[in-house]
Amino acid sequence: MKKSLVAVLMAFTLLSSANASEKTGCVLAQSGDVEVSWIGYKTPKKVGVGGVFDKVAYTPVTKEGENFRSILVGSSVVIDSSSVNSKHADRDAKLAKFFFGMMKDKNINAKIVDIKADPRVKDAPRTGVVDVEIEMNGVKKVVPMTYSFANETFEAKGNIDILDFQANSALKGINEACFDLHEGKTWSEAGIGFKMKILATLCKTK
Repeated sequence: MKKSLVAVLMAFTLLSSANASEKTGCVLAQSGDVEVSWIGYKTPKKVGVGGVFDKVAYTPVTKEGENFRSILVGSSVVIDSSSVNSKHADRDAKLAKFFFGMMKDKNINAKIVDIKADPRVKDAPRTGVVDVEIEMNGVKKVVPMTYSFANETFEAKGNIDILDFQANSALKGINEACFDLHEGKTWSEAGIGFKMKILATLCKTK
């Protein structure tokens, strides 16, 4: 009888320990808004002009999880392209009208479809590649973006070609509207990026 009681108590202790371990394991939690940035290029010297979008509706697949894959893959954003902001009112008005206004839909949709981590390096930011499906001008493309994570900030950057989204008329429109300022050259290549806060508790963040 005593042996049976001891066995039950040991089993209960082990179960309690396992539950406690699960509750104190790795937790990654998304915090705050997502910032979506861009950079375009003008003039034959390929001068960069950057900015953000002020209206970004972010839908996380979940707010907390044990790794980047669990909290990011499946998350999506809807970007109102008319909210383009380069901190230059005249430029923003032209971009909204002659570039984004020439596309089939003012919204740009994006969804994270995969993420791959690089091998960890001690005392260095976590890095890897995040694949993002972008739908713009009625065309969907999966774009690989390199990411880094340090100081509770997850940041990803990549490049697209506007022509891959059949946005020839949009490129022509902004080039004509800014012909003199761009010295007759507006590049079809553009940089894209996003940034978010992720709080990490007892995590190796990989």
